[in-house]
Amino acid sequence: MSAGEETTATAATTATASVKTPTMTLEAALKAINSTQLRSGLPTIKIGDTVRVHAKIVEGTKERVQVFEGVVIKRARNNAADATFTVRKVSYNVGVERTFPLHSPRIDKVEIMTRARVRRARLFYLRPLRGKATRMKTLYQGSESDKGGTQAA
Repeated sequence: MSAGEETTATAATTATASVKTPTMTLEAALKAINSTQLRSGLPTIKIGDTVRVHAKIVEGTKERVQVFEGVVIKRARNNAADATFTVRKVSYNVGVERTFPLHSPRIDKVEIMTRARVRRARLFYLRPLRGKATRMKTLYQGSESDKGGTQAA
């Protein structure tokens, strides 16, 4: 190598060394992207809650809100952007289950009607049951705003 080639090689090495490498890992980047997808202002939905889900339905060019009321029998991916919950109801003696993405823009709002005391993470045992057999011990009844508060003397 001649002296001229050495100086260009040294200059090229120092130029690449001065470029900073990103310090953000892939996991941190994914977490940052997912955090932008999360919705705020949603109630805490638990297993055993009877909820009323207002979902936006598109029919042709029109859009309307359809209400689906039932018992939450399953939660999946609790704190992630792709978290879902499954709601079950019985309509005309046929069990209907619907899975909703929690942070979807298609969900207008979620109302909690009642809360029940359950001892399972999944309530799949409710599927074959009918009528009074599906009753659960109610912890709380009413809307989320009625839950707390002060009482007048």
